Amino acid sequence: MRFSYKLSDAIHILTYIDIFQGNDLSSQAIAASIGSNASVVRNLMRDLRVAGLLVTKQGAAAPILAKSPEDISLYDVYIAINMVHTLLHIDPKTNPNCLVGSRIQDTLNNFYTEVEVAAYEKMRHISLADVTQHILNANEISE
Repeated sequence: MRFSYKLSDAIHILTYIDIFQGNDLSSQAIAASIGSNASVVRNLMRDLRVAGLLVTKQGAAAPILAKSPEDISLYDVYIAINMVHTLLHIDPKTNPNCLVGSRIQDTLNNFYTEVEVAAYEKMRHISLADVTQHILNANEISE
């Protein structure tokens, strides 16, 4: 099973821009922090720009947050990125002739929906400012 790191990387990009304003904010510099390549960063930055979370100018390595970090939630970032927006997945190939296999998908779908709704609500209450502050606080402790 392959997991997508788009959400993590998109939050990383926004946090990097928030912390390093006025420094090198090129896609190459951000990619080096993520451990990815610049084209991945540019694609995610495009998604963030389209969603109104980031302001960029073609040819200039000076992206800025479109809103204050307090006004950007993890849910905003989650919705902004171009990916399948399902947190939990159900195996579609269960045995329909089995008591469990024939009912597990509908049963889990109900429970998974409850979990996803709760997760989305929590994501709405965690801001980019929270992420940035946590990183800065962790850095102070390690110094």
